[in-house]
Amino acid sequence: MKVKIGDLTKIKTGKLDANASSEDGQYPFFTCSREPLKISNYSYDCECVLVAGNGDLNVKYYNGKFDAYQRTYIIEDNSDGKLYMPYLYYFMEDYIEELRKQAIGGVIKYIKLGNLTDAMIELPSVDEQKEIVNILDKAKILLDLRNDEISKLDDLIKARFVELFGDENNSKKWKTVNVEDVAEVQVGVVIKPSQYYTDEANGVRAFRSLNVGEGFIKNSNWVYFTQEGHQKNSKSILKENDLLIVRSGTPGTTCVVTKEYEGCNAIDIIIAHPNSELVNPYYLCAFTNMPHGKKQINEGTGGAAQQHFNVGKYNKLHLMLPPLEIQNEFVSFVHQVDKSKVIDKKPLYKGGIYNGNKFFIS
Repeated sequence: MKVKIGDLTKIKTGKLDANASSEDGQYPFFTCSREPLKISNYSYDCECVLVAGNGDLNVKYYNGKFDAYQRTYIIEDNSDGKLYMPYLYYFMEDYIEELRKQAIGGVIKYIKLGNLTDAMIELPSVDEQKEIVNILDKAKILLDLRNDEISKLDDLIKARFVELFGDENNSKKWKTVNVEDVAEVQVGVVIKPSQYYTDEANGVRAFRSLNVGEGFIKNSNWVYFTQEGHQKNSKSILKENDLLIVRSGTPGTTCVVTKEYEGCNAIDIIIAHPNSELVNPYYLCAFTNMPHGKKQINEGTGGAAQQHFNVGKYNKLHLMLPPLEIQNEFVSFVHQVDKSKVIDKKPLYKGGIYNGNKFFIS
């Protein structure tokens, strides 16, 4: 039996601005970020599922005292004992991709209340809900262990980088150049990009900072340009091996455009076109993400509320430039480690509460 979320719960939103946080606060302060901030006082004391209404659009389960940002939905049980809240949490974790598709707005998408209240959830007995949650809790433990393994592989890559190239003070005395000496640098579409938006079926994928991870592409939260808008902004059409560098929020976070994403466009992020005869794009990406580049970037950001990094600063970034064969040796190592990551990222279970399938460990 499927039931509307709105018929099982009561949903309210937080009331505070994000700057209400306090570093020495004792209570969680839930915002649109994946990790909660801290706050000195609390407004809520309940068991609930929290959905970030804009930005990262993520889901959390919490039971206790907390406060929440004004764009955070707080979902409480109102079912007279028919709903097990951890079960609702796993449903929302599964349903969040559907919410992302339904989200509206320009560069910053947001979820309407109706997107939540109208969602249909499969509602077996409470005992069955608890059994499903028990299975998923075990799967989550295994997933956390795998994520820890992947984190250790990332640390291995960083250690190999320092072993080959030295520390951020150029302890191995490599020749240094500016990034502009080895790459052409520009910025993606910054003037009213939303005027070019269309739906997925008719559009061309456009990268934003939400799609740029530290050395990898985040395949979610896409927006799409019309064909006309895409061609009008042909200067920012991406090629394989281009670098994408975040300007705002987490400035300097960098990934490389793979073959799969060639031909996409880019919005308000820095694009670097490396000269492959001088620098391996994956080496330049790693350098930018490492303290070697990040320290310089942090010194070059401006803006109090939102840190901002611009094209001019990236052009002038001081880059250690070891011989290309040593760069390639490092990149070959990275690719081998990445193969291990792919194995570790295979799904632990199939199915989902949202689509009503049964769960099982794969």
